[in-house]
Amino acid sequence: MKAYDTKKGNVVEHNGTVYQVRDIERSSPQGRGGNVKFRFIMYSVPGGVKYDLSLGGDDELKEVELSRRQVTYSYRDGDAFVFLDDEDYSPYTLDADVIGDAAGYIVDDLTGCFVQIIDDLPVALQLPTSVVMEVIDTPPELKGGTATKRPKPARLSTGIEIQVPEYITNGEKVWVSTTTGEFAGRAD
Repeated sequence: MKAYDTKKGNVVEHNGTVYQVRDIERSSPQGRGGNVKFRFIMYSVPGGVKYDLSLGGDDELKEVELSRRQVTYSYRDGDAFVFLDDEDYSPYTLDADVIGDAAGYIVDDLTGCFVQIIDDLPVALQLPTSVVMEVIDTPPELKGGTATKRPKPARLSTGIEIQVPEYITNGEKVWVSTTTGEFAGRAD
């Protein structure tokens, strides 16, 4: 697969080691004939050792064959998260360091997740594109604030903070994008 086709969460092989892509930075030189460069921040699977790789847009990365199982979040066991397979209820345990920043989006009974499996070992978690979370703490709305679109900070049920519109109050449930970490609307 070409470097420009690679997305966050893809599992690739480089120099004989398997990595999961956690972040991608794209840089476009301003001069004529400048080639787009991609910087991949990857973590080894298993092990979680960080590795930075810079490639041109047309450079090749070898995608690793893996299976994906749809799972539902069940419970937390110390630093590990336990997910149950939606079909046969077999448990998959992923350490917090494997899940990384995605841990902030894991709420009780979260569905629509996928566990990525290589050689019968769970190696990564793929979250749904957005999740419903409860606003625990946010400042009250200012008088006349409805005319402007000023965002304000809000702490959510898992402890992460996002910016929300002024009309959102404590106790409300909101959609949060798991790819950008931004407010995506009110949940009914």
